[in-house]
Amino acid sequence: MNVALFGGTFDPIHRGHLAVAKAAQQEYGIKQVLFVPSSSPPHKRGQTLTPFIHRYAMVSLALSGEEGLIPSLLESPEQLGEGGAAYSIDTVRRARTELKRSDRLFFIIGIDAFLDLPKWREPVPLLREVEFIVASRPGYSLGDIGDALPESLRPPEPVRRVLRKQAAKGQVVLPGITIHLLPDVSERVSATQIRNAAARRGGHLEKLVGAPVAEYIRKTGLYRSGVEAKSEKRDKVVPIALPKRQQSS
Repeated sequence: MNVALFGGTFDPIHRGHLAVAKAAQQEYGIKQVLFVPSSSPPHKRGQTLTPFIHRYAMVSLALSGEEGLIPSLLESPEQLGEGGAAYSIDTVRRARTELKRSDRLFFIIGIDAFLDLPKWREPVPLLREVEFIVASRPGYSLGDIGDALPESLRPPEPVRRVLRKQAAKGQVVLPGITIHLLPDVSERVSATQIRNAAARRGGHLEKLVGAPVAEYIRKTGLYRSGVEAKSEKRDKVVPIALPKRQQSS
């Protein structure tokens, strides 16, 4: 079975995330996409994030009724422990223990995040553990993909110069490594845009995040100007009922 991990802060999850996951499902025959909200992303230390319990609740609401799209607790505070950081290589290895040996594991990521790959923990082993699916956008080239590879895998500069003339599409195949380039998915929405709209108590949230998530944001007061984020222990979360299969992901 083809399984993909799709990690992120999901602060909040929105229609763009779902569009990328569904496009990957269709393009690569993926049966399950595990959405993995990160409780402690290393690259966002020091930044204020909405408490994990709210972000996970919104992911669960957004995916309800979506075939093959499943909320996962692989990077929950309980999994990481107190003060633990969510490194992708560790998440992938935890996921492997829950899969069959015959399962094929993919890793969905946006092209902006992929460009920072050399800064990640153990980037070369990570590339060998999973098949990357990079959600590309117009304006990026195969040269950008080559530039973003860890130094030991990076093509020579003359080769990358040629690759910069070619759009980022198709596949990049190296010994033991496959990177799939998912064509542009036309959903122009960002989490910042949503947070700003919610802070102004503006309308149209349903168009950006779907009705269940929009209602959750309004009921909890998330992202409103002047509303302080409470600690996770004291958060009052709008109750949601999750299928047992999703709770055990």
